Amino acid sequence: MSENVTVERTNNYLRQVKGSVLYKGAAVAASFLVIPIMISYLGVVQFGVWSTLLTIMSWVVFFDLGVGNGLRNKVAESLAKDQPDEARSYISSAYSLIGLIAIGLWVGFFFISYSVSWQSVFNTAVLAEEDLRYAVQVAASFVLVNFWVGLIIALLGAVQKSALISLGQLFTNAFALLVTYLLYYFTAGSIGKLAWMYGAGLLGGNLLLTSWFYRKYKYLVPSLSFQREHLTPLLSVGIRFFIIQLAVLVVFTTDKILITQLFGPEHVTEYEVIFKLFSVITFLHTLISSPLWSAYTDAFHRKDNAWIVKMLGNQLKLYAVVIVGIVCLIFLTRFVVGIWIGHDFTVSLSLVVFVAMFVAVTTWNNIFAIMLNGAGAVNVQLYTALVAMILNIPLALLMVKIFGMGVEGIVLAATLSLLFSAVLLPLQVFRLTRAESPDVSMA
Repeated sequence: MSENVTVERTNNYLRQVKGSVLYKGAAVAASFLVIPIMISYLGVVQFGVWSTLLTIMSWVVFFDLGVGNGLRNKVAESLAKDQPDEARSYISSAYSLIGLIAIGLWVGFFFISYSVSWQSVFNTAVLAEEDLRYAVQVAASFVLVNFWVGLIIALLGAVQKSALISLGQLFTNAFALLVTYLLYYFTAGSIGKLAWMYGAGLLGGNLLLTSWFYRKYKYLVPSLSFQREHLTPLLSVGIRFFIIQLAVLVVFTTDKILITQLFGPEHVTEYEVIFKLFSVITFLHTLISSPLWSAYTDAFHRKDNAWIVKMLGNQLKLYAVVIVGIVCLIFLTRFVVGIWIGHDFTVSLSLVVFVAMFVAVTTWNNIFAIMLNGAGAVNVQLYTALVAMILNIPLALLMVKIFGMGVEGIVLAATLSLLFSAVLLPLQVFRLTRAESPDVSMA
């Protein structure tokens, strides 16, 4: 193992963290500033509908069959082995496949959208059926185009340029803040108008990143063609990521649907505000941990276990700081929300505590999941994610229907469903890093 390679990997990781702190910090600030404006613009009920709509739209990314994550690993692996032509072939196959899937989803959705009662989906009669359908169709169109363009996120991760991903998020969030402010002052509340502006910002950020990437990495510019010998490995790796993503979808994004159906969309707003506040912890941790994914891939295929273990040790030290931050935020939540949203906006202390527990468990799991993702050793994640997916909704219904809990019962159910991962992922990482010649196929 070349000492220069190890040093450069570490230095690049530190550069990406510094860049991410700058860009992501500004992006988070913009996302916080836009929330009270959106609530004022749409009202509590419509904001709950909008928040739930965005959650549903986020499901689209899971239809890529895990190709995005598979692409990230395969491109990083090819570049680590100094095989740029191989990397380009993987990119070409991924763009071709995702493009066809996006077109198919768009056609299918527009036919189905006219047979769905969107008022029933969002459990509200505040908005007319036609207005809801229009907003959903606009949001879906932008999201499906971005589904294809958004492969740039995987590629930036593969070349260890994760700071630029945060730059794209900054563009999107700053654009959303500006447009929402203008809509609030010059138009009446409209989810349809917000869907247009949100979609334009989301797509615009990824188009700018795509332009930069292919100007810098001209040798990776894809051709729109399938290459079976590269598509098969992408799907082989990707399908396991897909199943994990599907399970994560159930655990992380069905909460708003459950709250909407069990309590009404107005309860989503309190949930969203608290989660948004605690997302500061998640964002800050992600700034430091996400650049490690492809760095772990590079180190793993160069058999640099010592570097991997060193980085994991640093991540565990960071986790202690995360726990202190979570505890402090529990006591500060009502004060911060009073300044941020308004003193007439009340939050439940019990919901704050349960959200804090959820963030603590997910952050812990993320430390080990990133290393396993980088190594491509995802079988244990696959099994524990499936268990979480199976348990989450039944546990939520148990907490609400049998034990009589409120919204906090739904959050507790999600936390409990993740405990298997909290135990088994660290054990898998320990086994993998202690092996002299790690066998990914057995992992």
